[in-house]
Amino acid sequence: MPRKTDEIRQFILENVEDHPADITLVTAEHFGISRQAAHKHVASLAQDGFLIAEGATRNRKYKPKPLVDFQLELPLSGLQEDKVWREHIRPLLENLSSNILKICQYGFTEMVNNAIDHSEGTNLTIWIRRTYKIISLSIIDNGVGIFNKIQKTFDLDDPLHAILELSKGKLTSDPAHHTGEGIFFTSRMFDGFFIWSDKLTFTHIEGFGNDFLFEDPAEKTGGTWIRMRIASNASRTTQQVFDAYTSDDYGFSKTSVPVALAAYGGENLVSRSQAKRLLARFEKFKEIILDFAGVEMIGQAFADEIFRVFQAQNPAIHFSTINASEQVQKMIQRVLNNEM
Repeated sequence: MPRKTDEIRQFILENVEDHPADITLVTAEHFGISRQAAHKHVASLAQDGFLIAEGATRNRKYKPKPLVDFQLELPLSGLQEDKVWREHIRPLLENLSSNILKICQYGFTEMVNNAIDHSEGTNLTIWIRRTYKIISLSIIDNGVGIFNKIQKTFDLDDPLHAILELSKGKLTSDPAHHTGEGIFFTSRMFDGFFIWSDKLTFTHIEGFGNDFLFEDPAEKTGGTWIRMRIASNASRTTQQVFDAYTSDDYGFSKTSVPVALAAYGGENLVSRSQAKRLLARFEKFKEIILDFAGVEMIGQAFADEIFRVFQAQNPAIHFSTINASEQVQKMIQRVLNNEM
């Protein structure tokens, strides 16, 4: 097969998931060929079993045929996450680079272990889907739900508070056996990380630099569903992710916290109690990045509690801010000027 044909076919496979309806046009424009020529390559891939065509000719869409589409249900009692990985999952991920395999192994074993130790469920469903471009790992348990479990364990006012605590890292209900780092680092290793439980969705998407929360009162998911997604050609390594949150002592001492998660129901961040909710467990870190994305303004009491009161009590902790609006910056500066 000519080299040009190889390049075109590879381009189609790498881009069809992002362009299911216009992959022919995108291919034609990228390689400077006619739409008819591009369509021949798309049709050839469908004929060879690499793509699936859906719909009538005029409105046809294409999607990659899964290389792997595997589901397995297992009892949680007596389950060993490393054995499940070795016997059932690793054989499905052949021909991947070592950095992707290490990320998949870390995320899979950490999330399965969480289900074993914390879910209070009886069964675990594993779903692995792999295309030419994307590896997707899903871990689904029938337990009490991760956000409800955290709320109950830490006596929090609302499951939404549980999501704020998850985003900080170092959260564990069993400190004698767990460091609380698994979800935090897993969410940063994958391109997309999602948790569905009850009516809440927690997500971290690489490149957006923040954690997001979605609440759908009409949607209720029992147990916990965790989905991790990564491109097969991603270049990041587990060590790079660990290093990004490590200070000079080589420990997990740096974190980035989305301030917006401290607000419930569209409320403004104005009170000291809201600030104290945000500040909980900050003493476990040496460097804290406060991400103000999505926060238009903050109140004087909220800013004062963080940047004057807490900082005076914890001088060894270093704060920095990102994505702060002009109004937020002015309030922080006002507090700092009053301190001086």
